Amino acid sequence: MTTATAKTIQIYLPTGEPRGIRIAEITTRIVQAVLIPRSDLAQGKRRKELDLPGVYFLFGDVEDEAKPVVYIGQSEDGRNRFDSHNKTKSFWKTAIFCVSKTQNFTQAHIRYLEWYCMQRAKEVGRYNLENGQVPVSSNYVPEPMEAELLDVFETISTLVSSLGYPVFEPISKPNRSSEIFYCQGGGSDGKGELVEEGFVVHSGSKARIQVTPSATSSVTPHRERLIAAGVLEEVEGQFVFKEDYLFSSPSTAAGIVLGRSANGWVEWKNTHGATLNDVYREDSD
Repeated sequence: MTTATAKTIQIYLPTGEPRGIRIAEITTRIVQAVLIPRSDLAQGKRRKELDLPGVYFLFGDVEDEAKPVVYIGQSEDGRNRFDSHNKTKSFWKTAIFCVSKTQNFTQAHIRYLEWYCMQRAKEVGRYNLENGQVPVSSNYVPEPMEAELLDVFETISTLVSSLGYPVFEPISKPNRSSEIFYCQGGGSDGKGELVEEGFVVHSGSKARIQVTPSATSSVTPHRERLIAAGVLEEVEGQFVFKEDYLFSSPSTAAGIVLGRSANGWVEWKNTHGATLNDVYREDSD
């Protein structure tokens, strides 16, 4: 199991706008990530980094889908590629272009990185992959180059996540020490944990099928999106979570599990009966 190590990430704001174009790098690594909001695309295309070969990500949302969306590609001409995507793809709001500061990426490098990034994004499952069919095998690269590129990927993963898009980070990490909480009632049996971005309901949790009339407008549409995404599946009169799923809040998670409006801070309880509120809001130890 890999242990995370301390890192220094430098983020440069060429326009001075904290939500505008951003250039991120780990000071001891060769990779540089250029974030360009779609609204700033004309200005972003002036960046010299787009002259270099690189792997890129388009992030956005699709209405009525349960997960955010990412498109992963590679290009030796970032300007023309982004122009093309600006005309043909409507979902994306942000582009991130990753290049080598030492300008040593070749076509072989970026093709392998594109393939590997697609594989990892699909495995993790945080984002829906807009690419469609993912190639089952990579373009061949020599073993020493592959080892180098896997190290490059780890840097790309860290930078992209630090810029707000954790596409390669599992929702529930195997080495996480977070306390587990449970939500039960009316045949539901939820299990999950509080994380930095919200609340994760674990795979195998069971949700009550019936929804109370007062919660129909809030719970039912959300459940329909989860069913369409394959996150929820009806099994023997219950909805079962087929994968870990990140909700924006404990209350939203509890509402989906219980089929009614719910205050997640009191509905989710640990094995000792203490609520999320007891553990995270009132316990000062």
